[in-house]
Amino acid sequence: MFSRSIQKNLVGWANGDGRKPLLLRGARQVGKTVAVRMFGQEYARFIELNLEKSADAALFARGLDAENLLQAILLHKEAPPTEGRTLLFLDEIQECPEAIKMLRYFMEDIPALHIIAAGSLLEISLAKAQISFPVGRVEHLFMYPLSFSEFLTAIGADQALAALATIPVPPYAHETLLSLFHRYVLIGGMPEIVNEYGKKQDVSVLGSIYKSLLQSYLDDVPKYARNETMARVLSHCIRMAPLSAGSRITFAGFGQSNYRSREVGEALRTLEKALLIHLLYPTLTTQIPILPDQRKSPRLQFLDTGLLNYFAGLQEQHFLHEDLHAFYRGILAEHIVGQELLCHGADELQKQCFWVRDKTQSQAEVDFVIQHREHVIPIEVKAGKAGRLRSLHLFMDMSPHRRALRLYSGPMLTETHTTPSGTRFELMSLPYYLASKLHDYLDWAR
Repeated sequence: MFSRSIQKNLVGWANGDGRKPLLLRGARQVGKTVAVRMFGQEYARFIELNLEKSADAALFARGLDAENLLQAILLHKEAPPTEGRTLLFLDEIQECPEAIKMLRYFMEDIPALHIIAAGSLLEISLAKAQISFPVGRVEHLFMYPLSFSEFLTAIGADQALAALATIPVPPYAHETLLSLFHRYVLIGGMPEIVNEYGKKQDVSVLGSIYKSLLQSYLDDVPKYARNETMARVLSHCIRMAPLSAGSRITFAGFGQSNYRSREVGEALRTLEKALLIHLLYPTLTTQIPILPDQRKSPRLQFLDTGLLNYFAGLQEQHFLHEDLHAFYRGILAEHIVGQELLCHGADELQKQCFWVRDKTQSQAEVDFVIQHREHVIPIEVKAGKAGRLRSLHLFMDMSPHRRALRLYSGPMLTETHTTPSGTRFELMSLPYYLASKLHDYLDWAR
């Protein structure tokens, strides 16, 4: 068990005013249960119910009020009495609609009780059961695979972690951090994979775990699908998603299939609700708010870059190239940047976007755009020279802001550039491993 950054969020929730039951959401196998168990050690009494187990779920079928239900739970778990704080953990809550309904009554009738619920496939399960979470009675927190900083913690690279946290990063640490980041990109951030790698330091023994993870997602298909046809489409999309990750996709014929746009669209949106994928839509704007255009084809972001590597057969390529952008058409570098931005943004309401200038005679695309304070900042993930950033130059010609970001394999560097149209701007080039700290560096640059 290794510490996750979400622990800080859990502490903030526990100590916050007006605390509500917390719903921890994320795809299967990203470490939700372990994170809550570790956090539970901070409490005088920690009670865990797994609502996939009939005996635990049956407690909620008795129709008891909140006070009596809590007493029944304490008796069932043989929990010792205490005058300290109690944390009740309801794992796999999507399996028990009655437990979801009780969250509001726990909050109203026993406000001193701390409650965390966790689950996967929540939106799908709730839609099937035709129930909803109590409006205004639940807080939400999202969890993803390990970020690069969490990976460094997990493998015990404390000095590298300290260097990463230093702004600006010390020049002497660049090569070490870049090497460790390549290793992180290679194996990914799924906790079971990272744990096994940390013990054996051998990538070759991880294949069976990658396969079992994908199989567990395939095994969930009957829970997603509303009929046999949709089950086939979902299974196909799960298998093809790692191979299409990092690229713009069209729904019709996705993964070289004969499936129609409507079928694939429903399947991919279902997988997005299960947090196995994210669909990143383009925006046409250079100013806030960043509005995604869902009429245009999205780019597919898969759950984890390590899974992408394994199923696309890219692991050996990592040992042949020093720059992530030098192989797989640069897609891998863009994908891991997207994963880092997602892990550290952790706001499902503000979707990631990329920028397009979609004109008949002049198409341009910038890899990501983020909002920093009152500005929209373009981000290019490139290996080439800054002068070749044609799409970025077009963006800066249209933008009222005069700063842009590039992520690449080199050291930190800030230069003044002029577009072919005469627009001057500052380009801050940062190494890939700083993708999670872009806002910090933008503030530092000011």
